[in-house]
Amino acid sequence: MYDLELRASRKAVIETLPLFEMARMRAATTARRHPVQGYAGGDPKSTMRWVNQFTHTHRLLGPNDKEVVTPNNDTLFSNTWLDLSHGPVIIDVPEMGDRYWTLGFLDAWTNPWAYAGRRTTGGKAQRLFVHGPGWQGEVPAEAHLISAPGDDVWIIGRILVDNDAADIAAVCRLQERFAIRRPNGTEALSRLDTLLDGRERGVPDAAEYLRILGAMMKRNPAVHGVEQWPPPADTLPKALDQIYTELRADPKPSSVGGGWYVAVMVRTDFGDDYLTRARVARNWIGTLGIEEAMYVMAEVDADGDALDGSHRYQLRFAPGEELQVDSFWSITLYGSVERLLVANPIGRHSIGDRTRGIRRDADGGLTLRIQADDPGTSANWLPAPRDEPFYLTLRLYQPRSVHLDGTYRYPPVMRLD
Repeated sequence: MYDLELRASRKAVIETLPLFEMARMRAATTARRHPVQGYAGGDPKSTMRWVNQFTHTHRLLGPNDKEVVTPNNDTLFSNTWLDLSHGPVIIDVPEMGDRYWTLGFLDAWTNPWAYAGRRTTGGKAQRLFVHGPGWQGEVPAEAHLISAPGDDVWIIGRILVDNDAADIAAVCRLQERFAIRRPNGTEALSRLDTLLDGRERGVPDAAEYLRILGAMMKRNPAVHGVEQWPPPADTLPKALDQIYTELRADPKPSSVGGGWYVAVMVRTDFGDDYLTRARVARNWIGTLGIEEAMYVMAEVDADGDALDGSHRYQLRFAPGEELQVDSFWSITLYGSVERLLVANPIGRHSIGDRTRGIRRDADGGLTLRIQADDPGTSANWLPAPRDEPFYLTLRLYQPRSVHLDGTYRYPPVMRLD
């Protein structure tokens, strides 16, 4: 009987973990204090937060940023959580021109079901009309309609930026012009109880897990169902510990050759692939669909051995084998334990087709070196942590069909020693 209950609890955790992680992420990334209205809950310890407002990063993320695992190092972020339980909102977007930008809309189950941005709605100034389930009414003329499946929505905005002061300042000015308001023109800012603190990233307590899930499910019903809820109480603590550990610790073997695997093949909905959805929520929460940004990852080398900073590696794109994107690509390195960027001597966390000073080989190919020590060709060097495990994430922004249909052959991550 115990084994049957443990299996039932494990299944329930895999199916519901994304909803808990989204609640935890919302608590960690929403503002406790508004510059005019003050603390949402009256004091810093309250779980009340301000929602329906944008918060922005004004610099590229680095090793000291710990709120989001596996963060990109290519864009400035704009972040907002919407509470649609009191009606629709309108999001105003300024003129973006040809610069890469996107607003990715994620439901409370981490499905990236809608987008606005360079790929989908273009670069002109625009309005987005966002409403929750059950709402009926008139959509403003010329607004892009976005219908949410639940009351809670996470919008992750990404705007491409060069790593220099002038371009960062230009993007910051664009960020300031993003706004959220009600259809009648009033400010949409409101308070919401996020239910927990959000700063803890470990295995949750079983009682807290049940409490958070109960509240979140009422606002965001499971489209693909949760077969058994609540799970057996006696085995839930063990199931939580097992699943959270397994999703974080097990390296993923290569699926496309050379040590690489495609982390996520979702476009707008994970469907009934609960295990992938849980793995993404645990390790790469906030991941968008592959048509917007495709993530190809390596935790092992071409021989299947775990990547580690005690070794040296090479990655070579031969002539004619360039990555094919309609925007840009980058490769970012992360520590395997915390899933965060790692400090290094030259402050470089990613390398790609926009890296200044990068050098082509004599034949037109491109060779990258991934290791702890400077290889002597630092222009093409992606520093690794010394004697520590790491993994790589290749991001393809607006990938072309050879990547989407799986016909591109990724070069192997070759160990040199």
